[in-house]
Amino acid sequence: MKAKKHDTRWMVSVALMAAIVIVLANTPLGMIQLPIIKATTVHIPVILGAILLGPGAGAILGAVFGICSLVSNTMAPTLLSFAFSPFLSTTGIPGALKAIWISVGCRILIGVAAGWLWVLFTKIKLNQFIALPIVGFVGSMVNTVTVMGSIYFLFAQQYAEAKEVALTAVFGLVMGTVTASGIPEAIAAAILVLALGKVLVVVFRKMNLGAVNVESAK
Repeated sequence: MKAKKHDTRWMVSVALMAAIVIVLANTPLGMIQLPIIKATTVHIPVILGAILLGPGAGAILGAVFGICSLVSNTMAPTLLSFAFSPFLSTTGIPGALKAIWISVGCRILIGVAAGWLWVLFTKIKLNQFIALPIVGFVGSMVNTVTVMGSIYFLFAQQYAEAKEVALTAVFGLVMGTVTASGIPEAIAAAILVLALGKVLVVVFRKMNLGAVNVESAK
């Protein structure tokens, strides 16, 4: 009975975190429009959810983030939305499946990677002031690297056509996005995850929530 109560509270907590993801994904705070692509802060609650509630919750929250991204790119398309929305595919069903992977699959990996990295840091009792920003930074970089890497490997030709550049220039442009957008996003994620996570870990511990024991070195 106690386990069932814990499961119910866990599901409610995941639902609340998912609501935060949805709200961020549908406001300027969550999806910042850049000339070519949409920069995001929506991965922050995904990373926090993975830390607080475990990798499984992180995967669910990542999927919610990905679906929001898919809808956003379908309803308000940008130059690269064909890589995020199966409905804007320029290469038929294969392109649609690739777009689903980039918009949803890559975002699921954020929660999985962040959650298991936190589990590792918890087991080795790494200080939270070190562990939290590392998980935030890595989780954010997983988002950027997997998304941009997938675009490079799966949509290089379409990317080159959209940017009106030679195919050989795509790698440099992708790396430029990772450097100019991904690294600042990761630094911001590290700071925010540390600031918010330090408080939330204590709160969730007192509430006996979470799929993993969040007790780590103090």
